[in-house]
Amino acid sequence: MPVSSALKRLLRIRDLEQEQHQRALESALAELRQLEKALEQAAARQRSGRSDFTASVLDQNLNLHPNPDQKSYRKPLEQQSALVETTIGKRHALALAPRLSRAAAQAALRRQEFLLKRMERRQAETLIEETEAADALEATRKGQKSLDDWYLARPRTDRRDSVLPNAFPEESEDFSNLA
Repeated sequence: MPVSSALKRLLRIRDLEQEQHQRALESALAELRQLEKALEQAAARQRSGRSDFTASVLDQNLNLHPNPDQKSYRKPLEQQSALVETTIGKRHALALAPRLSRAAAQAALRRQEFLLKRMERRQAETLIEETEAADALEATRKGQKSLDDWYLARPRTDRRDSVLPNAFPEESEDFSNLA
């Protein structure tokens, strides 16, 4: 039997569902990458604040002879801004952590849904391919049967496999000289 239109529609629906779930997965992965990048930036901000604070403290300790042009309040402000930068980076990282874990869970869920839809589409494809293969095999069988029927329906004299008794006299054995 030929592939039904219902099977073809099912395959088309499965294909569309797979595309839809693939886009949802790509969106979830993009959000996850964006949050990971923001977390990296927060960590970099925290590291930058710590290194600025360390540099400011070391610079203040190395300046044994203060420059009269440099204001005395400048170093404590640099240190304070470095500490604020470190705190902001830490808080930002703490705020991103739950969102990042939710986004990772969402991406894993979307991946599972996509794989399920892909499996459903492949099952529909396999069903159609098996139906087409069975149809091709049946068509080959019918063709061979009709050829066999035609061959058997021909008159016996037209067949190559039928041999008449004296059709080939040179090949028949002569036993007359044996007596």
